[in-house]
Amino acid sequence: MHVSRRTFITSAVAGSALAAVGARPAAAASPPGDVVGKITVGYQGWFACIGDGAPINAWWHWSQNNSQPPSPTNTTIVAWPDMREYTRTYRTAYGNLGNGQPATLFSSYDQQTVDTHFRWMRENNIDTAALQRFNPNGGEGATRDAMATKVRGAAEANGRKFYIMYDVSGWTNFQPEIKTDWTAKMSALTASPMYAKQNGKPVVCVWGFGFTEDKHPSDAAACLDVVNWFKAQGCYVIGGVPTYWRQGINDCRPGFINVFNALNMLSPWMVGRIGKIADTDSFYTNINTPDQAYCDSHGIDYQPCVLPGDVKGRQRAHGDFMWRQFYNMVRLGAQGIYISMFDEFNEGNQIAKTAENASMIPAGSGLLGLDEDGTVCSSDYYLRLTGDGGRMLKGQIALTSVRPTQPVVGTPPSTAISLRSRANNMYVTAENAGAQPLIANRTAVGGWEQFDRIDLGNGNIALQARANGKYVCADNAGASALIANRDTIGGWETFQLVSNSDGTISLKAQANGKYVCADNAGAAALIANRDAVGPWESFDLASV
Repeated sequence: MHVSRRTFITSAVAGSALAAVGARPAAAASPPGDVVGKITVGYQGWFACIGDGAPINAWWHWSQNNSQPPSPTNTTIVAWPDMREYTRTYRTAYGNLGNGQPATLFSSYDQQTVDTHFRWMRENNIDTAALQRFNPNGGEGATRDAMATKVRGAAEANGRKFYIMYDVSGWTNFQPEIKTDWTAKMSALTASPMYAKQNGKPVVCVWGFGFTEDKHPSDAAACLDVVNWFKAQGCYVIGGVPTYWRQGINDCRPGFINVFNALNMLSPWMVGRIGKIADTDSFYTNINTPDQAYCDSHGIDYQPCVLPGDVKGRQRAHGDFMWRQFYNMVRLGAQGIYISMFDEFNEGNQIAKTAENASMIPAGSGLLGLDEDGTVCSSDYYLRLTGDGGRMLKGQIALTSVRPTQPVVGTPPSTAISLRSRANNMYVTAENAGAQPLIANRTAVGGWEQFDRIDLGNGNIALQARANGKYVCADNAGASALIANRDTIGGWETFQLVSNSDGTISLKAQANGKYVCADNAGAAALIANRDAVGPWESFDLASV
C-alpha cells in the first residue's frame, strides 16, 4: 500500500510570523561525519514489477491495483523516469512514449537498478542515502528485507554511505516491533564499512513521531521509549519530525517536545508546505531560523529538508526553487541537508533522472517532463543541482543565491545575431562593454551590438552579449532595465522569441511575462514592461 507523507498542507506560516533570532554560535552540536556537514537523500527503493522475482510479486507503488500493470487509469505516479540506463525493464499498459518506443518501467528489486541509482549519487557527489523502511511485518516485509541487502551492495560498490530510516506511518505495534526488527535484522547492516556513522555511532532515523494524522503514533511516552532504546544501543538517532515540531501546532501533536529534545538530530518535513520561492524565504525567516536557534541551545543537530518541487504542480522553476532552499539552509548554518526525495515518482519530488520532455513520456498520459515551464532541462539536472548544493554546504563553492548549475550540460545551440529596434531603426547595444543596460542607439553593428542567441527549446532563448560574455537579464524580475550581467541562464535570463506577422520579432520575458520594449521611442533602455506588441516592442533580427 502506498503511504503518502503529503497529506497535511498548511499555510499557517503566512499568518504566524515568529521573530527571527540573532546569530548562531560558531560551533555545531556535532563535528562533521556521515550526516553532519553532508547531503542525505531519502531513498524509497519501493518499486517492483510482476515478473521481477520480488516476493511481493506486484506492480508495487506503480499501480493502484498492483495486480495489473500501470496505465493512465491505474497509476500512483505523477512523473515518469528516464528509462535509458536500466538494462531490465517491464512493459506497462501505457501507450508508447512520444518517440514511439514502448512505455516500460524499472523495478527496484533488480540489483542493476539500485546500482544505477547509487552510481548517480557517486557521480554527483551525493554523500548519504537514507533507506526508507516501513512496517516490515506484513506482506511487504520480505521484499523490504531484500532491498536493504541490495542497497548495502550498491553503497559499498559506489562508496556511498547509507542508513536505515524507519517510517512508522500506519505501524500500530511499532514500540516492540521496531526494536525486534533492528536487533534481529537491520543492526547487522552496521557491519558494512559504508553504513553511516556520526560521532562514531551508527545512524538510525525514525520518521513520523508527533504528526497529527491518525496513522502516526499518538503516545509520546512510547515514542520517547523507542528513541532512548536506540540511543542505549549506541546509535545516533535522527527524528523525521513535523514541520511545526517546536510549537506543537498545525501538523504536530502537543506534548511531544520531550521526544524531540531526546533526539541527536531533528529533520522537519517540508513536502507540501512550500511550493514557490517566496514560501522558502518565509519559512527561512519564520520557521527555520528559530528552529536552528532552538537546536543550538539544546545541543541538537539540525537537518532541514530541501525538495526539488512537484513536477505535476509546476513548482520547480527549472531549479530556482530548489536552489533558493539550498541557499537559505546554508546561510542558516544547518548541520546537514536532507533531500526529499531521491526516487519519489509518486509525489513528483524525485531528483533521480526524469523524462526531459514529451518524447520520453507515454503519449496521452497527461504527465509532464522537466521542460514543463518552457526551459529545457537534462534528465540528470536535479542530481547535478543537488551536487552543487552539497558543494556549497561544505564550503567548496561560495555561498550564492544565484544557481550555478545549468539546466543542460554543455553549450546549447547558438547563433550570432543583432537586434534593430523598429522604434527608431537603431541597433541594440550592450552599452559600455555590457556595464550599462541595453539600449537601441547604434547606427551600425560592432562588437557591443552582437549577441549569441542560445536556443533553449520550445521557442525560448537566452542572449549572451559578445561585449562581455554575460547573459542578458530582465533584472529585478523584469522591474529593471535589461542588462548583460549574468553568468548563468535562469528564469530572468530566458525570453520567448515571438514571430510577428510583419516579419519582426518580439521578446517576452519569462521573468514577468511582459514584452521587451525600446522605451521612449528607443531613447530609454530596454525594459520588459509591455502587455502587447507595438513598434517599440518590435525588432528586426539579423544573423551576423
